[in-house]
Amino acid sequence: MKKIISMAIVTLSALAATSANAGGGGNCHFHGHAPVKEAVIVGCASERKAALADNGKIDASWKSISLDKVETVEGKKMKELKLSFKNPAEKDASKQTLYMFYSLTGNFIAANFTGM
Repeated sequence: MKKIISMAIVTLSALAATSANAGGGGNCHFHGHAPVKEAVIVGCASERKAALADNGKIDASWKSISLDKVETVEGKKMKELKLSFKNPAEKDASKQTLYMFYSLTGNFIAANFTGM
C-alpha cells in the first residue's frame, strides 16, 4: 500500500512540474501545453521589450510604452497572441508600432515593426 501511495505522489509531482513555468527573475519560459493567462504573457512581453531597449535593439523610449492591444491571430503553425505597443514619439512612422508574438502557451515567437 505504501508503495502505491509513493508512486502516486511521484506521478502527481511529475505532472505538476511539467505544467509549471519557470518563475521569477525575468524567466518567461513555459513548459506544457496548457494556455497561459493573457496577463502573464503581457508581463513577459513588457520584460522582453525592456530587454530589447536595454540591448540597443530598439530605442530606449520604448521602455515606457504601455500595451496598446492584444489579438489572437492565425500564425504559420498555430494560433498566436499578437501584442501591439504604439510609440508616437518614434520619428519613423514605419516603426511607431512594435508587434510581439507569443504562443498561447506563453513562449516568445518574434518581435518586429511589420506585424507579420
